[in-house]
Amino acid sequence: MEFGKPLGSVIEGSLIRGLEVRLHPDVSVEDLRVGKFLVVQGRRSRFFCMLTDVALGTASARILANPPEPSNLFLQEVLSGTGTYGTASLSPMLMLTPQDEDSIPGGKTAKSTKKRTNGAASYEAQSSANVELLPVKTIPSHFSQVYDAAERDFRIVFGWEDDLHRRNFVIGQPIDMSVPICLDLDRFVERSNGIFGKSGTGKSFLTRVLLSGTIQRQAAVNLIFDMHSEYGWEAVSEGKHFSTVKGLRQLFPGQVQIFTLDPEATKRRGVRDAQELYISFDQIDVEDLMLVRGELNLSEASLENAIILRNEFGKSWINRLLAMTNEEIQDFCETKMGNKSSIMALQRKLTRLVDLKYIRAACPHNYVGQVLAAIDAGKHVIVEFGSQSNLLSYMLATNVIARRIHAIYVQKAERFLQTKNPSDRPQQLMITIEEAHRFLDPATARQTIFGTIAREMRKYFVTLLVVDQRPSGIDNEVMSQIGTRITALLNDEKDIDAIFTGVSGAQSLRSVLAKLDSKQQALILGHATPMPVVVRTRAYDAQFYREVGATAWEDMPDEPLFRASEAAKADLGF
Repeated sequence: MEFGKPLGSVIEGSLIRGLEVRLHPDVSVEDLRVGKFLVVQGRRSRFFCMLTDVALGTASARILANPPEPSNLFLQEVLSGTGTYGTASLSPMLMLTPQDEDSIPGGKTAKSTKKRTNGAASYEAQSSANVELLPVKTIPSHFSQVYDAAERDFRIVFGWEDDLHRRNFVIGQPIDMSVPICLDLDRFVERSNGIFGKSGTGKSFLTRVLLSGTIQRQAAVNLIFDMHSEYGWEAVSEGKHFSTVKGLRQLFPGQVQIFTLDPEATKRRGVRDAQELYISFDQIDVEDLMLVRGELNLSEASLENAIILRNEFGKSWINRLLAMTNEEIQDFCETKMGNKSSIMALQRKLTRLVDLKYIRAACPHNYVGQVLAAIDAGKHVIVEFGSQSNLLSYMLATNVIARRIHAIYVQKAERFLQTKNPSDRPQQLMITIEEAHRFLDPATARQTIFGTIAREMRKYFVTLLVVDQRPSGIDNEVMSQIGTRITALLNDEKDIDAIFTGVSGAQSLRSVLAKLDSKQQALILGHATPMPVVVRTRAYDAQFYREVGATAWEDMPDEPLFRASEAAKADLGF
């Protein structure tokens, strides 16, 4: 295979620490960026590597003690490349053996995937060409040459978007090349994933790009809990001047359905064709209150007495509690061994739920069932919160809806395992939640439905897409189940440590993550990509709208600005 101009030679290294490369005299250290994708051609194998560090070296300590004057350009040129030189640290990620080279894709023609014969192979190229990538078990020999990765190398590892045999989706480009980097969406949705980064790094825009990919490629059905109402119809773009970007409903009008917990706010924003969504007290269980115990300031004693009330009154326990007088509470405690002060405190604190716009004492119509019916029909559902975006409101509603989805998908998966009928196979569902550490912190992850989904629901065809700026707040066991991690800039050491939970070679990747730009750059590693890679993330703009190939909203027939279901109209007396 022909290579370009060599950048340097391997001078030392180890399998654990990585490779040290001395740059050739005509290569400037300023041309290298941490996170760059490089290729080392060994005697037998080709190694795909990530640049993790750059440094300056000298051949003699006398040069450091007596450096040339800034004006003495001649002496600087004489020393450059001999007395002074640049070095680069590389972390080998994958290797390709020579027998595979005949099948390296040089174009876009897809071939059938070869069945693996090497038991050690644990990585699969995102190309349907006859390529097998191996985990790195050795290192190249001394003086092996290092090259810039070419487009062909990127195609070997990351595939191409128009591959007919895979659902590859372009997530961005390398930081120094105009070559697409793809995610394998089939692998992406089969495990829970995370998008992390500090505030202002573009997590929401990156999330919209990924969700658009799963919708366009039909990789999964999406349920998105939209805390700040920025995924459905439109959102404010970041920048000095005010502008908006299209939401998923505008890009995919025939495939995305919006449900709103705040119909008035949805009307004011001009959202078209939204469905109302209400939750009744009889749909709220004690497990839901455990998640929001901090927001409601509930004690352990109050929750224990809530269980007593539920066991006595069933689903109507909250309505019965709110209607009870002091005398009735006293009588109940005497007969059921409850604690009067704890029950009275519980009654007082649950009155806060009455102020939530989407809470009703009773709902003759099953609105949550509507959401589940839309998902069953293959619709991508966005639940907007409008002005109800405080943590109490967000956490309560998401937990109530997700619990019912959990129960239904468990039943569906068990039926499919029993019948083995392809028509009974549940559609892959991906649930997107923001502020994920609130649901998945160590104290509550084992009690909430989202902790259960993260740990167990992959076998039931349900996964999570968690969006968060504080990954250190997520339980370590849950983080270990995160398949693909897409991480923008993070500054906090605890957050950085959390990102690399269970990741081999984390030390070298830490330096890469710390050097990301604050906008439109991310480190991607995990299940949906064969090796870690730093990308300049895809812009969410007019060009993206055209590329995803969605039907423009303007091409759709006229729809009402706001729509209540027929059952909802009947409930409201229309």
